[in-house]
Amino acid sequence: MGARKRLAAEKRKEALKTQYFAKLQNVPSSPRKMRYVVDLIRGMEVNRALGTLRFCAKAASADVEKLLRSAIANWEQKNERKAEDGELFVTKIFVDCGATLKRMRPAPQGRGYRIRKRSNHVTLFVGTKTND
Repeated sequence: MGARKRLAAEKRKEALKTQYFAKLQNVPSSPRKMRYVVDLIRGMEVNRALGTLRFCAKAASADVEKLLRSAIANWEQKNERKAEDGELFVTKIFVDCGATLKRMRPAPQGRGYRIRKRSNHVTLFVGTKTND
């Protein structure tokens, strides 16, 4: 690795030490379905977001709820104190495409229909309003 790349990588790594996030990778649902749930809680206060996810009818909401609890725990671990009500917010959350498994389904007259089993990666950042 060249010196310039190494310096940039170290700078990125240092920046991540001051941010509080959690990642969920290779979730076996399509990114489109996950984005419906993620859009519900973007920018919300974390306790309100947990309530929204708890009573959401989508199957993906259980995964996002677990991820949000993990991000809150990461924040509490790095700050060595419990989060107070109204202090933490979902500052950034996004869904990326994961690996796609390609399968074939038998079809009439000797043909085969292609099936794409999609997966996704979710990244969730939490923080206070003062340091967005």
